Amino acid sequence: MSQRGISMIEITEKPISPELVVDKVKSDTSGCAVTYIGLIRNYSQGKQVLSVEYEDSRHKAKDSLQQIAKEIGQKWQLDNLAICHRVGKLKVGDINVVIAVASAHRQEGFAACQYAIDRFKEIPPTKKRETYTDGSVWVEGE
Repeated sequence: MSQRGISMIEITEKPISPELVVDKVKSDTSGCAVTYIGLIRNYSQGKQVLSVEYEDSRHKAKDSLQQIAKEIGQKWQLDNLAICHRVGKLKVGDINVVIAVASAHRQEGFAACQYAIDRFKEIPPTKKRETYTDGSVWVEGE
């Protein structure tokens, strides 16, 4: 990121407001704010989803997200970057992650945002537990 680039990394149990995250990253030098909003969907692994739980029992999630922010800062000149990840038990339709990138130009913003969510999926910062309506459970990140 450029000298003015600031990374906001947040792990929270509270609902995330995408608008508030965008407000935190945009500045007078920003030509755009690109966002990714991750949602809990109703169908996964071929089954109907009841809930998804994200756990940060080892308190390593923030470190993983800061690593992603550092990688982005080495690749693009951005105004600001925010990655907010919600932990705890979420239901279908809830927001589990918001990534917001403010930059002077949209090309950089879109590329950085795409990279951020791709890395988030490659190196999951938290343990993920999906519970299905049939009572079965699938766990990622153990």
